Parts: sequence; structure tokens; C-alpha cells
Amino acid sequence: MAMEARLSLRQSQRVVMTPLLQQAIQLLQLSTLELQEVVQKELLENPLLEELPPETAEASDAATAADGTPTPTAEATSPEPPSAAERKTDDLPFDVNQVMFDDHEERSLVAQEDREELPFENLARPSTSLADHLEEQLRFVSEDPHERRIGTEIIGNLDEDGYLRAELEEIAQRCQTTVPEVERILTGVVQKLDPPGVAARSIRECLVLQLNASPPVDPVSVEIVEQHFDDLGRRRYQEIARALKLSLDRIMESVEEIMTLEPKPGRRFGVDDSRYIVPDVFVYKLGTDYTIVLNEDGIPRLRVNSLYRSLLRSSGDEARQYVEQKLRSALWLIKSVDQRQRTLRKVTQSIVKFQRDFLDKGLSCLRPLSLRDVGEDIGMHESTISRVTTNKYVETPQGLFELKYFFHSGIASGDGEMVSSVSVKKMIQDLLANEDPARPLSDQEVAQILKERTLTIARRTVAKYREELGIAPSHQRRSNPRKR
Repeated sequence: MAMEARLSLRQSQRVVMTPLLQQAIQLLQLSTLELQEVVQKELLENPLLEELPPETAEASDAATAADGTPTPTAEATSPEPPSAAERKTDDLPFDVNQVMFDDHEERSLVAQEDREELPFENLARPSTSLADHLEEQLRFVSEDPHERRIGTEIIGNLDEDGYLRAELEEIAQRCQTTVPEVERILTGVVQKLDPPGVAARSIRECLVLQLNASPPVDPVSVEIVEQHFDDLGRRRYQEIARALKLSLDRIMESVEEIMTLEPKPGRRFGVDDSRYIVPDVFVYKLGTDYTIVLNEDGIPRLRVNSLYRSLLRSSGDEARQYVEQKLRSALWLIKSVDQRQRTLRKVTQSIVKFQRDFLDKGLSCLRPLSLRDVGEDIGMHESTISRVTTNKYVETPQGLFELKYFFHSGIASGDGEMVSSVSVKKMIQDLLANEDPARPLSDQEVAQILKERTLTIARRTVAKYREELGIAPSHQRRSNPRKR
């Protein structure tokens, strides 16, 4: 049987994620405070970027269009209108416009991910404390109530870094047991939980616990921490090598391993969950209309340093290549920041249009809204809407809200209108708050009341929303009517 070799061509399309494209996508997701940090970092690292002087930035702001559209970036890159000679780019080895967004690249920005389902985007991700994290593990590793009691007491005496600050005698007294028993639970149970190093009584013990938790265990690393901890802290590596009769290179291998350990194993959990939210957008009501103002405090207005042209003319090939790369990066950043601000404004304007009744009247008038609705309204992909509403907050006449708060599924009412699931939850919450404690409403009764208000909702949906609100079933509310 003869074999025939063939050469065939196949054409296919795929998106190449360049570092600059990744940067543009990332900027969409950043909050205003995060964007400030990124811009300041780029100002330090890119010599071709510079901040507009205050007077120039004010003049640029004054030139902003009356409808609130941000001044185009190309105009903000120069303090005054460029001359005809300055507009020429013939002396550049590439077309400056090619490093800006073209239509294909803008479409690529929003087509990187598969369609994201709305319900998952709106799920809260509650943070877990160190104590909760450890107690959940304790329930799995021990079924003995006595061990759990001691283990819970130990966990309750850990500080925010994960260290045990109470004396074993004190814990033994509280649990009405012996110190050796507490020591056994500490070393045999609690100190074996995640994160490694937790419940240590000193930083030395913490590091040893982590070394022993990651087999294969390096005995040299353990000995350095246990026997030569002071020398390790003072970087006396030669003395450690002499004491252990090992080469300096071998000691440094162990030192590198020790340097990767976490001296504060509870750090990533944190007990203080307070966050200070700075609005990214402000929505003001002026007369009968709503005005949108982006929060640009602390975000420098950028331009390209005019020295780059002389550098390009006078530099050798290697330096010229460096300047070209920095110029491309600078222009892309300026365009990306401007693109982010424009997109944020467009999305907020669309949300305000859809949620006008909510802004006027409050939560009961919040309407169902999907990413697709806003995307179709402003001609953008759903994934772009998802990114630009991530970690963004808007200050409205009704209060401060995350932009994603306005996206909710809906339930059809009797008159054909859709009612937001958030509004339905508010109705349920109000009904149960005003019920008779001696005869609390059942889920079926709540569903019947809502039906009388032209809102048909299944009993199991009422139960689901009630649980999400943290309200107990009717029989539990009857036994303790004040508990919600």
C-alpha cells in the first residue's frame, strides 16, 4: 500500500494575549485606589511617562465636553496643541496608532472569556476567620468531645498571627484537665492543622512545625532553627557552617528553604475585616436628571515626555529599541486608562437609565437587570461589563452600592412586569418583621400573601430567600419569637 505525503494549509482564528493586552484587561477590573497604585508605579518605572502639571490638567479638564465625555487621551498627552511638525511620526520606526486600540483589539478585549453566568457573579465570598478555619478542621479530625473541648479552647487563645498566647496551665484549668493532656492535644491535633505552624508558642517552634510538615524533611534546616536560631537571625552563616561541620553552600541551601517559611501563619486570614470604600463613581440628582461624575482624585493625568524624539535620533540601536518599547508601553497605558474611564462611565450611565425608579423611590423599585441588558444597550460584550463592575462602588442618592449590586434576576408579577429578587427578599423580610410572634407566618402563607399582591412565587423559593436572609423557620420563630 503506497503512502502519499500531502501538504495542506488550515486557517484558524485565535486571540493572542500579549502583555499589553493583559494590562488593558486588568485595568478594567481595578478599583480607583488600585488604579492609582498602578499608574504611580508606571510613572516610576517608565522614563517616557510624566504627569501633566496641575495647570495643564485643569485646562484639559475645562476643555472636557459639556456632556461629560472625558477629554480624548491623544489631547491629554501634550500640554498644548501640537504643531504640524510634531504630529508627524515619520521619524518613528513604527506607526504610533498601531500601539493604540484598534477595533479588532477592542473586540478581543471582551472576548477572552466564555460567557459568565450572572448568578455566580453575584455570589458573595465571605471571608473565613482563622478560628473558624481551624474549628472546622477540628470537627473532622476528632470525634472525642473531650478533645474537641480542649482543642476549641486552644484555638480560642490564638492571636491574629496564629500564635498560642495562653499558658497550658490556664487552658487545663478552664477545661478541668491536666497540663500533659492539653500538651497532647496541642502537639498531636491542633498543631497538625492547616495552616502549618499554627498554634506555635514561639517563632522558632512555628518554623520547625512548618519544616516538619513538608516531607522530605531536611534535618539540617531543622537543626539550624532549633540549635542555631540566634546565629540565623544575625546572618552568621559561617559560624553555623563551622558548628555543623558543613560547607557554606550546604548551609545556604537550608537558609533559602527557611526563608520561604511563613513566620505569621494566621496572617492571610486576618481578624479585622473592616474596609474603607472609596466610591469610583458619583451619581448626583440635579433637578430631574442624574449626572455621573467619575472619581479621578489621585489618578495622575499622563503624557509622553517630549524628550523621546531626541533620544530616538541620537541613540544607538540598543538604546533606540529600549526607547521604542517604553514609548509603546507609555502610549498603551495612557490609552488603557482612558478606555477604562470611558467604559466605566458608559456602564454607569446605562445602569442609571435602567434603575431610574430605584434611584427615585428606593429598594422596592429595583428592577431585574442582567449583564446582557447593559451590554446590548451600550454595544459591549457581557464579559467587559462584568470586568468593569468588579470592585467598583457608586455613591447614589439611595446610598453607596457596589456596581454589581444592580444586577439581579427577576420574578414575573401578575401584571407582566418583572420584579427584582432583591425587592422580593425585602418584601419577605418586611412581612416576617411585622408578623404576630405568637403565630409566625409559614413559607406557604408568605407565598399566598405575595400572590395576593400579584406576585406568584413558589413556597420553596420563599424558603430559599428566607434562609438567605438568615431568618429561622416559623416553628423556631414561635419558640423564640425575638430571634431572627
